[in-house]
Amino acid sequence: MDIREITVADEDAGPYGITTGPDGALWLTLVHAGRIARLSTTGELRTYDLGAPACRPSLITAGPDGALWFTRTQDDRIGRITTDGELSEFALPAPGCGPYGITAGPDGALWFTEMNADRIGRLTPAGDLREFTLPVSQAFVSTITTGPDGALWFTLNQANAVGRITTDGTVTVHGLPTPAAAPVGITAGSDALWCVEIGAGQVARITTDGSVSEFALPDRACRPHAIVAGDDGCWLTEWGANRVAHLSADGTVTEHELPSPKSEPHGLTIGPDGDLWVALEIGKVAVLTSAAAAR
Repeated sequence: MDIREITVADEDAGPYGITTGPDGALWLTLVHAGRIARLSTTGELRTYDLGAPACRPSLITAGPDGALWFTRTQDDRIGRITTDGELSEFALPAPGCGPYGITAGPDGALWFTEMNADRIGRLTPAGDLREFTLPVSQAFVSTITTGPDGALWFTLNQANAVGRITTDGTVTVHGLPTPAAAPVGITAGSDALWCVEIGAGQVARITTDGSVSEFALPDRACRPHAIVAGDDGCWLTEWGANRVAHLSADGTVTEHELPSPKSEPHGLTIGPDGDLWVALEIGKVAVLTSAAAAR
């Protein structure tokens, strides 16, 4: 197994979220430093200061306009950065709403979660904002992704459920079978959604009609956090166990220890090179080679 690490910041800066950009680079949020980082697959690093050290840039996604979009959880903004480093931001109307998850929707807009407000937001690249109130309270709505059915799917961490919202704002909530499963990360496969259950040490598969199957991880105390679909199943971070795991389509789990102890693995993405890139909050990125990522 070939796993290497690249230092991208000091150990107190992050990174937290990571995505593959349209320019063939990896883009990261330095959550504790108020910066965005761009890392090429050959190791070239650039960082961009957001001008607000405590804004907590959290999750990041490639947008429909060729830029990168990210949530600023602490100061209630959605940020945008072009591939050449030009920054802009959109303030949300409700203080303390806590934007966190974000994804590009099928309608040319950005869709994001408001953790502290039980809302889903929709923002066009032109700045038009709509917000949809969810039929739950204190649910701690977390991550969001576009599903194979053209709707947006999201996790409700404290409501023990996964939600679905259509582009016109119709919401459906699907409860998870395991009590206190506390879903966090969610990703879309070719025909279903997959989410991690940080409280139960499981991965759930949700069909587009709401049927749920759950897969127990070998270490139920591993605290799975983020998940991304691959060619054969999904990859996920085990935040509490300092590992990355692969769940194949048939339910087989393969776990990989990370080189640095207590590295706090969070976001992960399949890079343009086919490697798996993992954000480690101790200031590093771990890279699993494409040969490893195929297993």
